Amino acid sequence: MRHGKKVNHLGRTDAHRKAMLSNMASSLILNKRITTTLAKAKALRTYVEPLMTKAKSDTTHNRRTVFSYLQNKDSVTELFREIATKIAERNGGYTRIIKTGNRMGDNAEMCFIELVDYNTVYSAGKVEVKKAKATRRRAGSGKAKKAEAATEAPAADAPATESAE
Repeated sequence: MRHGKKVNHLGRTDAHRKAMLSNMASSLILNKRITTTLAKAKALRTYVEPLMTKAKSDTTHNRRTVFSYLQNKDSVTELFREIATKIAERNGGYTRIIKTGNRMGDNAEMCFIELVDYNTVYSAGKVEVKKAKATRRRAGSGKAKKAEAATEAPAADAPATESAE
């Protein structure tokens, strides 16, 4: 039974899994895109996205916390300098998984996992448009504006009918 199973163990011991995810996360940060199996990519996404969220605020504590996960100074530096500036306005969803088919030898599902802001294929056709941040509050002024618009339209038509007579 799968009661409370939250982590895909990937057929590895705990230490091996943590080391593998740490190495994969470092490779993803340094190369911006890696090829792996779908199960590993899904496990890597849950591992690396909280680290990217921590990188948004560059404090000594956050750097030390991220380094304890990655164990690679170069990837920590890259994450806090270049990547954190690109993902500063994004509220999550820093990675994208693209399925590429099955592996020849064992028929495992293969995929790319990449950083969303570094893909030039998907963002080349789009034009960045800065829009004002929308509030999620309900405003009663919407009905009032519609009522004003409805009253202004007949008033504008009224003088036109009088002049026609």
